[in-house]
Amino acid sequence: MDEVTVKIVNTSGLPLPAYSTIMSAGLDVRACLPDGPVTIAPMERRLIPTGLRVALPEGYEMQLRPRSGLALKHGITLVNTPGTVDADYRGEIGVILINLSSEPFSVSHGDRICQMVVSRYSRVAWDVCDIVEATGRGDGGFGHTGVG
Repeated sequence: MDEVTVKIVNTSGLPLPAYSTIMSAGLDVRACLPDGPVTIAPMERRLIPTGLRVALPEGYEMQLRPRSGLALKHGITLVNTPGTVDADYRGEIGVILINLSSEPFSVSHGDRICQMVVSRYSRVAWDVCDIVEATGRGDGGFGHTGVG
């Protein structure tokens, strides 16, 4: 397993994002809401601040992903999942939460609202051609391989 050092500014007064277990891929990220809770109405989306700014090394990205417990128990997820933070972004990380349930949901200062995963990425160099080689699957998609 690789480890990368990432510079971080934390103005939230909360613990840094952290792994819940030794084999977790994502770090838990907390809401920075020192002025009080934010309520998200059913089908409403809100930008939740984190108080975090990072300087990712070149060749790395950060993805923000939903927390499965919030999604299952409360219908809370991220609108643009995964949200991508590019290596040259230096602003505060915000999380766009949406409430897909029929009940209002309150987010408080320090609540874990999403996970972040930092990973390497590759840049694409296009090789323009007239045809791509055939495979057994061909152009079958969206359920082509069946259920089960």
